[in-house]
Amino acid sequence: QVQLVESGGGLVQAGGSLRVSCAASGGTFDLYAMGWFRQAPGQEREFVAAISRNGIITYYSDSVKGRFTISRDAAKNTVYLQMNSLKPEDTAVYFCAARLTSGGAVYTLNSAYNYWGQGTQVSVSS
Repeated sequence: QVQLVESGGGLVQAGGSLRVSCAASGGTFDLYAMGWFRQAPGQEREFVAAISRNGIITYYSDSVKGRFTISRDAAKNTVYLQMNSLKPEDTAVYFCAARLTSGGAVYTLNSAYNYWGQGTQVSVSS
């Protein structure tokens, strides 16, 4: 069973950048497809980005495509979300998630993931 711990959140001005990290432990990192989700106050948790087990395939929501980049470092058991050109509407708690899988797919649904981190707050001021 894998444990996930996010870090790197904070307060940034609109147009700025931030990188959040998710460190995985307790499992074989290479067996998990990973994803980032976010939840703003009063809203449902929404998909942001996903990456396949081997890191070859990535997928983004339309709202972040071209601004955010997901990546993973197998040596560090960590997945990253680099966020550029941040907007106030990006303000949310960001969660990473892991899905044990034998294939090379990416997943965009909350229900597809087996494990979740506790989240890290990202706030973007206008």
